[in-house]
Amino acid sequence: MSGAAGPPAPPLRLGMAGLVHGHAAGFLGRYRNSKEVDLVGVAEPDRGVAARYVKDSRIDPDRLHPSLEAMLDRAKPEAVVAFTSTAGHLGVVEACAARKIPVMMEKPLAVGVEQARAIERAAAGAGIPVLVNYETTWYPSNRAAYALAKEEKALGEIRKVVVHDGHRGPKEIGVQPEFLDWLTDPERNGAGALFDFGCYGANLMTWLMDDARPTSVTAVTRQFKPETYPRVDDEATILLEYPGAQAILQASWNWPFDRKDMEVYGRTGQVLTVGLGGLRVRLAGKAEEHRQAPPLPPPEDDFLRYLAAVVRGTIKPSGLSSLRNNLIVVEILDAARRSAATGRAVQLG
Repeated sequence: MSGAAGPPAPPLRLGMAGLVHGHAAGFLGRYRNSKEVDLVGVAEPDRGVAARYVKDSRIDPDRLHPSLEAMLDRAKPEAVVAFTSTAGHLGVVEACAARKIPVMMEKPLAVGVEQARAIERAAAGAGIPVLVNYETTWYPSNRAAYALAKEEKALGEIRKVVVHDGHRGPKEIGVQPEFLDWLTDPERNGAGALFDFGCYGANLMTWLMDDARPTSVTAVTRQFKPETYPRVDDEATILLEYPGAQAILQASWNWPFDRKDMEVYGRTGQVLTVGLGGLRVRLAGKAEEHRQAPPLPPPEDDFLRYLAAVVRGTIKPSGLSSLRNNLIVVEILDAARRSAATGRAVQLG
């Protein structure tokens, strides 16, 4: 007979840095009453935004702090999740590194290579894990496609990957005003749709290529709605070249419907993801099959369970959430921005 299960782990003492990222509302709705998490402190300097979240998301005012440093020193969280602008990530990591506190931030890692490397230095100097959260990391369909291609080697050598990520646009879908404000600011977001949605495909392709950099990056961006987004692109296409493969990343604020999916074409087979759990698989000599991806096992099924496992040392960061992968993602996005500005391919090597 197997022994009785041990007592459940205590809730992760979690701090929250910022409320200006639109995903903050969804996070609070999902985790505020979770038994796995104790939200011990929230930092948000914008008093208007903070007051709205106290009212709408029922944040305990006693756990709300006007600065990140005050929250870290008073609440003493085990880990911090960042919901600042992308440009704010470096400040969060530096403050947490000074206190040896792990960080997980919303994608992408940084607005440019210089900032990404500063994050890497701060994390290495403090010996803390820094993770990046993408919605698509927790899609069973993406994990199943990866397993077919990389573990089962059912597709043959990967030749081409096409990734689609986008929606009608942040203003069109009604994001919060503070979110729209920095999403449409090239200094705080890095670009427009290029960074907001191009990062997903760069993250997935880097994973499929075993963290290899592409040899070259070419990008074309457009402003189909300059009256709505005068300072940033709203459409981007990124071409990544590898010695034996190619990727096309399509990022859009112009599509009629929300879309996040991936197509992987190997030498002898192909797999196309359909939403969170669907797959269309066609292998050599067989008709196309429609499959349902198996559920992800804990802690791989949820970003906070994953973060808790990393903080408690039961797993090491790897794959889509890892700092290694995401440093390359920022290199790709930075090169794509330069390519779009100059009309030339950028060599990475």
